[in-house]
Amino acid sequence: MKTFGYAAKSSTSPLAPFQFERREVGPQDVQIEILYCGICHSDLHIVRNDWNMTVYPVVPGHEIVGKVVKLGDKVQKFKLNDLVAVGCMVNSCGNCSACKMHEEQYCEKGFTLTYNSPDNKTGQMTYGGYSNQIVVTQNFVLSVPPSLEISAVAPLLCAGITTYSPLMHWKINKKSKVGIVGLGGLGHMAVKLARALGAHVTMITSSVNKEKDAKRLGANDVILSTNKALMNKYTKQFDLIIDTVPVKHNVNPYIKLLKHDGVLVNVGVIDVLEPPIDNRELVFSRRSIAGSLIGGIQETQEMLEFCAKHQVLPDVEIIPIQKVNEAYERLLKNDVKYRFVIDMSSLKETQAS
Repeated sequence: MKTFGYAAKSSTSPLAPFQFERREVGPQDVQIEILYCGICHSDLHIVRNDWNMTVYPVVPGHEIVGKVVKLGDKVQKFKLNDLVAVGCMVNSCGNCSACKMHEEQYCEKGFTLTYNSPDNKTGQMTYGGYSNQIVVTQNFVLSVPPSLEISAVAPLLCAGITTYSPLMHWKINKKSKVGIVGLGGLGHMAVKLARALGAHVTMITSSVNKEKDAKRLGANDVILSTNKALMNKYTKQFDLIIDTVPVKHNVNPYIKLLKHDGVLVNVGVIDVLEPPIDNRELVFSRRSIAGSLIGGIQETQEMLEFCAKHQVLPDVEIIPIQKVNEAYERLLKNDVKYRFVIDMSSLKETQAS
């Protein structure tokens, strides 16, 4: 079916209007009219081919919120006009041990990304949420609780679940002390979610200007990571540290802040960690370094319900699609608090012109 969106045609070209074909609705499919789509830092990396994996043209967007407009004849989970969401993946093998544990993000055969990923249903690359509609198999569609403000929901599908999942895995509760490294799209969600779980939350930042905002978001304490005396004061304090920084950096100073059996989980940088890890800091306190990737469909639905119960939502700036390239430039400068969300109704203006 004919679909309209915005795409990049090379690593140096701006996102621009683009018409393409979606597959027709199959028996298990849900057709969604996209109402809002978040802008993730990964979108910027993919559009500019920072990870050397982009297939052009690319339509970004994996934080999708919309309305059901058509259903396959075997769909039972949804009905017309339901408010729904789609996150970072739209399919997986369904048969491996990870999939059977409802952890499709660790599919042993590889899951299908919402965009820039080979689609075994069409044989082509997937296109994402910077568009007016999308067709997704029902098992990868999520229900949006009606009590959530729909314009702010989109970033929960990536930033929300990426930080919620490690909090759940390491069983964070009211007795826990949690450190969050980096106050951005992921970091601000980590603060809100950890506080909603009752944990004592400390923001660890290199920016002296972020202390006030970190406390507004719910942080109990703030550590300036460049202040060695303050960092030393917090040695062996944390059960869990969630590191959200998206570029290579030295994690050794943060390892020292972990308690015996504490864990530093990296959800930001997807690359080789540099400089090398000082293994003495791990061995002598049985500390661990781990990684975590988004969350499975079941856990993502649980996260949406949790956010509805506790009214946890990201801080967002709503923009029209026509300002997406400007938003990318601002994202590079960290000039957003804390997540851009595209109002996809603005796409109609471009279609009409």
